[in-house]
Amino acid sequence: MKVYIRLLQFARPYGDFLPLYLVYMVLGIFFGIANFTLVIPLLNVLFGTTDTHVATAPAVLPHFALTLDYIKEVFNFYFSKVLLTQGKRGALAYVCGIIIASVFFSNLFRYLGGKLLTKVRARVVQNLRGALYNRILDLELGYFSNERKGDLMSRLTNDVHEVEVSVVNTLTAVFKEPLTIIGFFVLLFTMSAKLTVFTLVLLPISGGIIASVSKRLRKQAALSQSTLGSMLSVIDETLGSIRVIKGFNARAYILEKFRVQNDQYAQTTQSIDNTRDLASPFSEFAGVAVVAGLLYYGGSLVLSGQTGLSASAFITYIILFSQILTPAKSLSGAFSNIQRGLVAGERVLRVIDTEPTIRDRPNAAVLPDFTEQIELRDVSFTYGDKPVLYDLNLIIKKGQTVALVGPSGGGKSTLADLLPRFYDPSAGQLLIDGHDVRDCTLHSVRAQMGIVTQESILFNDTIYNNIKFNTEATEEEVIAAAKTANAHDFIMQSQNGYQTMIGDRGGRLSGGQRQRLSIARAILRNPPILILDEATSALDTESEKLVQEALTRLMAARTSLVIAHRLSTVRHADEIIVLQHGRIVERGTHDELLRHDGGLYQRLSQLQTNAALV
Repeated sequence: MKVYIRLLQFARPYGDFLPLYLVYMVLGIFFGIANFTLVIPLLNVLFGTTDTHVATAPAVLPHFALTLDYIKEVFNFYFSKVLLTQGKRGALAYVCGIIIASVFFSNLFRYLGGKLLTKVRARVVQNLRGALYNRILDLELGYFSNERKGDLMSRLTNDVHEVEVSVVNTLTAVFKEPLTIIGFFVLLFTMSAKLTVFTLVLLPISGGIIASVSKRLRKQAALSQSTLGSMLSVIDETLGSIRVIKGFNARAYILEKFRVQNDQYAQTTQSIDNTRDLASPFSEFAGVAVVAGLLYYGGSLVLSGQTGLSASAFITYIILFSQILTPAKSLSGAFSNIQRGLVAGERVLRVIDTEPTIRDRPNAAVLPDFTEQIELRDVSFTYGDKPVLYDLNLIIKKGQTVALVGPSGGGKSTLADLLPRFYDPSAGQLLIDGHDVRDCTLHSVRAQMGIVTQESILFNDTIYNNIKFNTEATEEEVIAAAKTANAHDFIMQSQNGYQTMIGDRGGRLSGGQRQRLSIARAILRNPPILILDEATSALDTESEKLVQEALTRLMAARTSLVIAHRLSTVRHADEIIVLQHGRIVERGTHDELLRHDGGLYQRLSQLQTNAALV
């Protein structure tokens, strides 16, 4: 129930709909119950037993009171009046007319209430999905290293949809049906307390069995949602690795991997449907069994004259009680359906409740414009239980180009990720102009940095929008940035120029073209600090030349941190930092490091030179 209430909080503010919905719901229930109470006078007219109504009817119209007796007396007053003046046929027409009016108003208020619930459903789903998407954007990079992308996609799409279908769509049953049942029981108590107490003894038995079915559904739903997330992860990996799958003849392998997840999801879904389908017929069977018992017990009391009910009143009592089965059946079905939605809601709320570890501190300051230097002071970083960086000390002066080189796994990318606060140091400080970046807002820190990575991150949009990304640049500025990045020529040769769609992740472009668009995007942003993470390592010689020219223009008059495997691309750096096993083992210019006999940089340079000669 806690999860259900939490999900409904996404419908706030309640004042927009709740008071009016309660009015519609109460009026709808009132007129709905009134339809069946009119069976008594209808039967009396048909069976010719209307004398009782005439004898007990008030002589004058009673004073207004918000009670069932007032409504009953008003009806009897007009009924007896019509009966005396127009006879039984007129009384029959009177009762039928009231039944028609009552049914009309019952359905009218039910429609108006349903219309309000549609608004609630849309608001819950909209706010829930928005809160989840917002939280995903807030979470640090380390979170995504531990989570499967397919599982997150499942929570954004299927789980939110399941909440809509299984939770929000049951609002009518959860709120209206209990009130309807209470309304019927209040009326039944006024008719015969003894018979109603008898029914209340039998009903909890069937309710307990239905509750056990719902509990089983919840466990099955949790397994189903987890399996779906795993299956979507396999689908995502397949679509992203289709070239490798085909190249390695791995179709059978990946198909078997998908089949296992698909079969498991189908089995759990089938189990859920079987269990859920059991709840409704069982509740109906249990209800009919109770009605049968009531018929026998109540009929015996009527025959012996112990209930005080006339035959028409007893028939009406049975009809009224049978109507409890409809909301009871809807309620049991709702509780069965809701279990899967609650599990989905828990999965969504688990992400929403995850607090990002990288966030603005209270009273975080805006980082001033970069003017002097970046300093790493005794910086260490641990990823989980695994140390990655140890006691690093490094100063990068404004306008300098500092290169990070060394074997893979040495911590180069991790060090670069500390600057824009993708991660925070486990120990030590990272200072920009003397300001600890952890004391500054994330937005102000990242606003001063441009990043070009080895894998060009582009969006399924036009070339123009990919370059302009998140800026207010004019068309002339976008074109100027593309020219600086050596991208203008190939853009103009594209089918629609700058308005050419580049496909998912820029799949319609070559690697060099994608990289030049990334550089153009960084140029347009004009950041004072630049981070280049192996920006040319995946390119052919010709593309590398064009990209390197663009990078040289981009790095002009900027402070740059460059990660490179190809040492030839960083030979002009002001300082080269050699990292190995998370420690700085060498530092200096290209020429100085080459003169260091037996040094790691010299050995790496010789290996690359020999490889190039071969």
